[in-house]
Amino acid sequence: MAERRIKAVLFDIGETLLDFGPVNTSKLFRRGARLSYEFLKSTGQPVGGYNLYCWKNLILLRLRHLFSNITKRDFDSFELLRKIGIRAGYKLDENQWRHLAWLWYEPLSELATVEAGITETLDALKRAGLKLGIVSNTFINAGSLEKHLEKFGLLRFFSVRLYSYQFGFRKPDIRIFKAAAERLGEPFKNIMFVGDRIDKDAKPAIKTGMLPVLKRAYTNIGKIVPKGIWKIERLCELPELINTINGQNVSAEPSYEAASIKTYTRSD
Repeated sequence: MAERRIKAVLFDIGETLLDFGPVNTSKLFRRGARLSYEFLKSTGQPVGGYNLYCWKNLILLRLRHLFSNITKRDFDSFELLRKIGIRAGYKLDENQWRHLAWLWYEPLSELATVEAGITETLDALKRAGLKLGIVSNTFINAGSLEKHLEKFGLLRFFSVRLYSYQFGFRKPDIRIFKAAAERLGEPFKNIMFVGDRIDKDAKPAIKTGMLPVLKRAYTNIGKIVPKGIWKIERLCELPELINTINGQNVSAEPSYEAASIKTYTRSD
């Protein structure tokens, strides 16, 4: 691996910046359906009965999600909700459409936690002169995601934010990593990528020449970590890791052999 100096750090969102843990998607969907239904009903929209509303949205979402998995292209849930609503005869202004999208996402947002001291960690990285960005596979619209990040005081740290639904590809496609590097204005070798997925974060980062860092999460418990991937327990380890890499100006190759991430207890 060529010598490098880290000048930018890219982060995934789920289980990296925001910790959700394993979730019951059916329960979350039903909660989102109820919240959105009550909102639409309160504004006088022709929603009909709740059961029909719930099933119609569930079927359309599952079909769109299936198509997304086949094509490996994420969709914009906000635009999907708007199309469904317009066809149903909803008449909402822009803020109401945005609020409707948030209500579908809100049940999931309520499960999220962040690492203690995360803003101090990100502030330390910024004060060190590092550029920070986000690359996330998601069909959740930026409006809802960034509202959520703002609630934790995180949005201000990231001048570059790429969400897969905005592109015709998603991780592990290296084109989205290339797009992020171009927006950062840095070559691959000067960029660190931090995520929780070996397949969608770490391995494609290696292919591009970025330095991959795997944050321990339930998504990688018990999995073999290929050689060449740095491992951290918490984001607060990043400033010291980057200082070590930049200070030594060495190959930045982890000194361990491939190892298995062991099961651990997640603190809530």
